Amino acid sequence: MPARGARQRAERLYEQLDFLQPLRRQARQELVAESRKHSVTARLREIPFLGPVRVAVLISIVQTPFRFRNKRQFWSYLGLGIESRISGEYELVGGRVRRTKRQVALRGLNRNHNPELKRVFKSAATDASARPGPWRDWFTSKVQQGMRPPMARLTLARKLAAVTLAIWKNEGRRYNDDRLKSQAA
Repeated sequence: MPARGARQRAERLYEQLDFLQPLRRQARQELVAESRKHSVTARLREIPFLGPVRVAVLISIVQTPFRFRNKRQFWSYLGLGIESRISGEYELVGGRVRRTKRQVALRGLNRNHNPELKRVFKSAATDASARPGPWRDWFTSKVQQGMRPPMARLTLARKLAAVTLAIWKNEGRRYNDDRLKSQAA
């Protein structure tokens, strides 16, 4: 008997899924249509692997690039910033406070971030590392230099984010593949 109840629940879930699929497509179309109202949309779409939906999500969440003074702040907002901490940065020696000589420990990526934007840039980096082109060439050159593939993919996501922020902040700036090709060589 329990199998019959499980089957009914599964049928109900599939009915709900069938109902939600058209709504999801409609919401995506409305999101893209709304993003086209922004003048920067066309310039951001020139960046490879940032399609209409990714650009729409980016614009809807970030709204203005001037919230960030530099790319490191943007990376932290995206969840691509590297956290480093040390528990005992200062020590007491002979009654005086002195900075320790211990190295700062890397703790990984920051946890306080926007998960949707992190997904946008990490998925764009995954696509860029898999499809032929200058971004893949850059990725493979980093791997051949000894960088682990996940770290190279993270670096690629950070590079995509930095390029996006630079193009978004500067009105006249447009995407140029040649700069990346010279770095890959």
